[in-house]
Amino acid sequence: MKFFIDTADLAEIRSLASSGLLDGVTTNPSLVAKSGKDFKETIKDICAVVPGPVSAEVAGTEYDQIMAEANVLRKIADNVCIKVPLTPDGLRACSHLRRDGTMVNVTLCFSAGQALLAAKCGASFISPFVGRVDDIGWDGIGLIADIVQMYDNYDFATEVLVASVRSPLHVVEAAKLGAHVATLPPAVLRSLFNHPLTEKGLATFLADWAKTGQSIL
Repeated sequence: MKFFIDTADLAEIRSLASSGLLDGVTTNPSLVAKSGKDFKETIKDICAVVPGPVSAEVAGTEYDQIMAEANVLRKIADNVCIKVPLTPDGLRACSHLRRDGTMVNVTLCFSAGQALLAAKCGASFISPFVGRVDDIGWDGIGLIADIVQMYDNYDFATEVLVASVRSPLHVVEAAKLGAHVATLPPAVLRSLFNHPLTEKGLATFLADWAKTGQSIL
């Protein structure tokens, strides 16, 4: 499974990129607004740090506006992935952008039927929102299972990018199902390190080493 980080915080991106765990970044207008920085400059800075796909979301909802904004965003860097909404106009734009060789992330997916439409339009990534599906009493991980099975049935090239991830359990369950990518808030990605037995074991090892009075250096 590839890990993308869902943020526009350049310090967080640099930190996690240096760990070797980061395969890409997803952003949206809300995340960039929180950063207080210029949208296009922020995307440019992120692309310079992360060689993998960097999703930059259009603000337009009609086809012509989506395409106009996409043409601006994809010129920022070769690894920009245009993020479009799962609407008729968004999918029409997806089809045209993919024919030009531009990566496209189709976002705001909440059903397997919607995911099928995105794959038919050649989306590079489909972003089902597991956390938001859970919020309304439905089964977010069940949605991922349906999409992965459906894509496998027809050998679609579209990658399942699990979004709206709230916990390490979402990540593990999605990975068990074969989802290709998870985009995580920095805190969730860091929480994957944590286990009380790891901490306890390390403390024991360090205490035993101190008793030897030795030094490796």
